[in-house]
Amino acid sequence: MLDKSIREIERERQGLQSQEKKLIVEIKKSAKQGQMGAVKIMAKDLIRTRHQIEKFYKLKSQLQGVALRIQTLKSTQAMGEAMKGVTKAMGQMNRQMNLPSLQKIMQEFERQNEKMEMVTEVMGEAIDDALEGDEEEEESDELVNQVLDEIGIDINSEQQWLHQLQRLKLPKLNQQATRIVG
Repeated sequence: MLDKSIREIERERQGLQSQEKKLIVEIKKSAKQGQMGAVKIMAKDLIRTRHQIEKFYKLKSQLQGVALRIQTLKSTQAMGEAMKGVTKAMGQMNRQMNLPSLQKIMQEFERQNEKMEMVTEVMGEAIDDALEGDEEEEESDELVNQVLDEIGIDINSEQQWLHQLQRLKLPKLNQQATRIVG
């Protein structure tokens, strides 16, 4: 409704501006013809037309301000309705929520989470221990080989020598060789 009024005011203002241009042309024409009485009357009419144009600008501005206020009120009302709906939904959710039950669920979740962490930790330690055993075995074999190399003993050649003696079936030497190597 306000938009329609604003459009009508705008049409009236444009009509007055068109009339203003015509008056200016008429004033100039009458002044050239020396009709000073007509020029004075048209000048007063021109002043009134310009004042009327100015009033239409003010009126249009005021109506646009009112339209803006109305739009703001509509937005505020819509926001209020939305808040009312949200508040109602929140109330329903709060009534449906069983706080003691929720607390029990959270406590159970915490217990299960702690169990899972403990199982994960135990499994991690078991895996670490299993892997460490392999590493320790390899490290000890390397250390034994290093010591034997330093003292000049080749464990493989000693074992081969023992096998050769056993094949020869020399019982006395076999026993002595076993005592030396063993």
